[in-house]
Amino acid sequence: MISKYVQIGTRIEIESVKRTTDEYGEITRKTYRSKLYDIESEDVIKIAMPMEQNKIVLLPVDAEYSLCFYTPKGLYQCLARVIERYKSNNLFVLSMELETDLQKYQRREYYRLSTVLDMKSMAIDPNTRLDEIEQVQFLGTDLTFDNGIMVDISGGGARFISKVQYTENSLIRFVFSLFVNGRVNEYNLVGKVLKSTPMENREDSYENRIQFVNMVNDDRESIIKYIFEEERRKRSRERGSF
Repeated sequence: MISKYVQIGTRIEIESVKRTTDEYGEITRKTYRSKLYDIESEDVIKIAMPMEQNKIVLLPVDAEYSLCFYTPKGLYQCLARVIERYKSNNLFVLSMELETDLQKYQRREYYRLSTVLDMKSMAIDPNTRLDEIEQVQFLGTDLTFDNGIMVDISGGGARFISKVQYTENSLIRFVFSLFVNGRVNEYNLVGKVLKSTPMENREDSYENRIQFVNMVNDDRESIIKYIFEEERRKRSRERGSF
């Protein structure tokens, strides 16, 4: 329940899901600050429209954002969509539909979706340059991959189970498919191994956590879109079960 964690006046950081390019050509994500105005239901909240340089920022209807709530129990994050804009008691208000449940997170992490998906991975020769890794995708070289199961994914990385233990801080090729916007998207990404540990009670199985590196913006945005769609379907099923 969202009311268990936040209350009227709770500070909120609003971060655009879509990335933009700044005047220096750097990829950034636009961030705004606001406060919780009202809790309409477990799925809909109202927040004050953010301000920037003393001007109201009219976030577009149907745009999707990552919300970070500053609570006494720490930072909590969810994904949400703008469904209405209006003025109430001289305050400009955004009505936002929550697409995911709140989850605790560390700053600068992306929202993680729990899942069960087939994927493949392969260690990359530590002497291989990143530009050489990207070229292999297009050469169609016959490569030997290890099968695994992805158990969560975000716009910044993933966690998966495999029969292979990878060296921490090494690079791997990470291959999987997602159903996004009505079609299957294939991903062939490079990941940095943050941790690879043996699993308890599962012989010869390892839990691996990776961070995507040198990832193109389109791939990241489509993964985040997939997370939105899956969480939306999940919440729809949960509401229909009552």
